[in-house]
Amino acid sequence: MAGLAGQHVVITGGAGALGATVVQAFIQEGAYCHVPVRGAHAASGSDATMNGGGVRYVAGVDLTNESAVTAFYAGLPNDLWASVHLAGGFAMGGITETSLGDLRSQIDVNVITTFLCCREAVRRFRLRPRGGGGRIVNVASRAALQPGGHRAAYSLSKAAVVSLTTSLAEELKRENILVNAVAPGVIDTAMNRAAMPEIEAAGMVTPAMIAAVIVWLASPANTIASGAVIPVCGNS
Repeated sequence: MAGLAGQHVVITGGAGALGATVVQAFIQEGAYCHVPVRGAHAASGSDATMNGGGVRYVAGVDLTNESAVTAFYAGLPNDLWASVHLAGGFAMGGITETSLGDLRSQIDVNVITTFLCCREAVRRFRLRPRGGGGRIVNVASRAALQPGGHRAAYSLSKAAVVSLTTSLAEELKRENILVNAVAPGVIDTAMNRAAMPEIEAAGMVTPAMIAAVIVWLASPANTIASGAVIPVCGNS
C-alpha cells in the first residue's frame, strides 16, 4: 500500500521497544530491513517473514563511531531507499546536576548517531539507479518542541535533531531526497509505565501509532512532505 515492497530500508535502534514495532511495520509492507546493533543479536542473518519483506541484523556497529557507520552503509545495496533513525537515549537531571559528560553523552547518542547515519544514507541514495531519490526519517521528541524542566541535555540534543532535519530537507530538495522527523511524546512501553506510574497508559502514544507515521514518511507514497517535524503524542 505504501509502495515499499522490495525496498531496502535501514532502521537504527531496531532492536528496542519502539524499534521492533517499526521493523515489523516495514516488513508488513514488504520492505527488507537492515538493522545495525551495537552488540550481538539473537537473530542474525536474514529472517524473511511476510509479504516478501525481511530483516537482517548487523552486529557490532557502534553508531557513534564514524568509521563503523561508514562501513555499515558501504555494505548496503546501491538501491537503498530509506534510512530511519530511532537510535538514541534519554536522561533526566536538573541543570546543576548535569555534568559536561552527561551533555556530551546525550549529544553522542542522539545527535552524532543521527548525523552520521543521515550523511552515509545520502551517499548511498546518490548511487541509486534510475534517478536517485530516497527518504530519511529522524526521531526527535516532543521535548525538543516543548522543553520541560530537568531534561535540558536531552531537550538540547533532540532540538539539534530537529535542526538537522530541516537543514537537510532544504539541502536535498532538488534530489528527491525527502527528510522528515517525528516528535513522540511519552511512549507506551513497559519501561515507561514502570518509570512514570503517574501517567496513565491511555495518555501515552503507542509504538504502533508512531510506526504508522514513520512508514508513510519513509514510503514512495510520500512525494512532497519534507522538512516536517510531526508531533506524535498521546494525552500526557
